[in-house]
Amino acid sequence: MEPEPKKASKKSKGFFSPTIVRTISFAIISVCIVFSVVMCILAIWDFANKDTLWRMVASCVVVAGGTALFAIANILFGGEKDA
Repeated sequence: MEPEPKKASKKSKGFFSPTIVRTISFAIISVCIVFSVVMCILAIWDFANKDTLWRMVASCVVVAGGTALFAIANILFGGEKDA
């Protein structure tokens, strides 16, 4: 019995390295979450006004959302590459 020839498996690869994009996305989203939590605590204890809180949270949501969309677009528009 002869072994079957190995088929070239195709692995989806993003335009940029998915590992790097995932790492940077995780870092940016984590920083946004930490900033939002800190700002919420400051607002609860009246060290920051409520308007600043909502602006900070909204800014972090926009940045985190954009980062997540970039990571998804990187995967969608990346070509197929042999593993």
